[in-house]
Amino acid sequence: MSDVVRSRSRLDQPRERRRRLPQFDTDAFGRISERFAQFLGTGTFILLQTVIVIFWVSLNVFAVRLRWDPYPFILLNLAFSTQAAYAAPLILLAQNRQADRDRIALEEDRQRAQAAKADTEYLARELAALRIALGEVATREYLRSELGRVVEELREPELDGDLPRPAGESRRADRRLSTDSKRETDSRRARLTR
Repeated sequence: MSDVVRSRSRLDQPRERRRRLPQFDTDAFGRISERFAQFLGTGTFILLQTVIVIFWVSLNVFAVRLRWDPYPFILLNLAFSTQAAYAAPLILLAQNRQADRDRIALEEDRQRAQAAKADTEYLARELAALRIALGEVATREYLRSELGRVVEELREPELDGDLPRPAGESRRADRRLSTDSKRETDSRRARLTR
């Protein structure tokens, strides 16, 4: 009794199963069953089975000496039943393996879609930030309009009534000023030396 209590003392732990069946590679068995299920769905299998049934029925109807399965063809029905008994689970196994592959592919597609969505949202945020930043930067049109306004202000007469001189006149005036200033400095030097 103490063994029973001890083995059931931990209810949160599952019991260990004793395996009496031989171990085999379930993946290899699944691949074989998929190949068999694929073969069952081909025209070759249907044609081969039809030829066998016609041969079976022909021998049992027309060859009197070779009758191993008389008219109700019970042995043929048993062969079909055995084939169906094995084919159905193998087809279901192949479908389950395909459903597992589809589930994995769907999960991978979902993860890729989430990553693509996250990337798209990130790029959209970055693009919006660039648009906002470009809105604050002076554009070519803005600079042209401001330069045009400055040029117009320069062309307007000043409050004194003096108009700005054209560029060529300002250079001549600058030359005159520079020659006048040289004369003044020369005359000051001459006064000092006397």
